[in-house]
Amino acid sequence: MNVLPETIRLSRREYAVMLHEANRKAPEEACGLLAGTNDDGVRTIRKIYVLENADHSPEHFRLNPAEQLAAIRNMRQNGLKPLGNWHSHPATPSRPSAEDIRLAFDKNATYCILSLAGETPVLNAFHIENGNVRKENLQIK
Repeated sequence: MNVLPETIRLSRREYAVMLHEANRKAPEEACGLLAGTNDDGVRTIRKIYVLENADHSPEHFRLNPAEQLAAIRNMRQNGLKPLGNWHSHPATPSRPSAEDIRLAFDKNATYCILSLAGETPVLNAFHIENGNVRKENLQIK
């Protein structure tokens, strides 16, 4: 496990995509993939992929497999790397649930969680490896 947190950079435009979808899909969890570049410990998210929550649930998400494959193909065509995934928590805080931790199989992924539970939305990025959760340094510019 890395000692220092990764730095994750996200543009306000891409954040707005995530926030719009989270609000639009509520009370279900919205979800998708993160793509961009990874240079010297700085992950720059260049594109937010919005995918169907195949479970249509307010408490968990499952990415639509066909949409996931199409997104990966699109990333490759556009020279982007898969960086992780994102999902919303319509009624709970921006931290991984027990299920999020249990299903975090990719130790190289960034897991972004956008909470709509309070007056102001909260977005955090996490590294999850072997059940251990570490908050990453998220910069929205």
